[in-house]
Amino acid sequence: MRILVTNDDGIHAPGLKVLEKIAHKLSRDVWVVAPEDEQSGSAHSLSLANPLRVRKLTARKYAVRGTPSDCVLMAVRHILKDEQPDLVVSGINRGQNIADDVTYSGTIAAAMEGTQLGIPSIALSQAFGFSGSANVKWSTAEHFAPDILKKLIAAGWPEEVLININFPDVVPGSVTGIEVTRQGKRDQSLVRVEERIDARNNPYYWLGFERILSNPPQGTDLRAIYESRISITPLHMDLTHQKTAKALNDALGTLAQPKRRPRSASRKK
Repeated sequence: MRILVTNDDGIHAPGLKVLEKIAHKLSRDVWVVAPEDEQSGSAHSLSLANPLRVRKLTARKYAVRGTPSDCVLMAVRHILKDEQPDLVVSGINRGQNIADDVTYSGTIAAAMEGTQLGIPSIALSQAFGFSGSANVKWSTAEHFAPDILKKLIAAGWPEEVLININFPDVVPGSVTGIEVTRQGKRDQSLVRVEERIDARNNPYYWLGFERILSNPPQGTDLRAIYESRISITPLHMDLTHQKTAKALNDALGTLAQPKRRPRSASRKK
């Protein structure tokens, strides 16, 4: 099995090294194509207005001056074009990617790009900060991920689905279980804009979240992480809300019906 490893924290990120080790437990054919610099929050963006520069670090490790989506696209369409990867794994992200994070995350975007290219893809993230410590417990992801990945690969999943895995902010022995979850919803009142003043007395701003636990419903990725469980969420690439589409179609009536072009009359001989 050929595995492509990527991330959004950059080619030198500690989580990427952990994911490389995990991938090597599954296969000897592991390739790394990751951003040259940190691309957190880049979402599913492509560098269409700028050239991509690729730097070869080792025989199977490349740095791309671009986004996580760029990295996957470059790997599949250029670096590995003669033999496609069988699996894309993205991460391990420094920090959770749950709830609304999935729309911002470059980690998940890399898995989205792999999915769009027809390759089974998995995003992995290690939560931190919930215990009040800035220490990232990489050992938790490293301990549990190999077995989880083996079971997911054996089970399989639909082509338009990617898998989002989050590991809780506890040491391996304190993990309380593994749960298949649905995407939760953050309390947006916790978003803050912090204003500061630079050396020239001009204002600048930092965006962030208050680290306050909300009270999410059971079955969500948020609740699982809060209660020290590993969260596994299947995310669907089709964002169409079918129930609303039907309601709008009913409301618009004949306006929503496609007009058919009349057939041209056949020529008489």
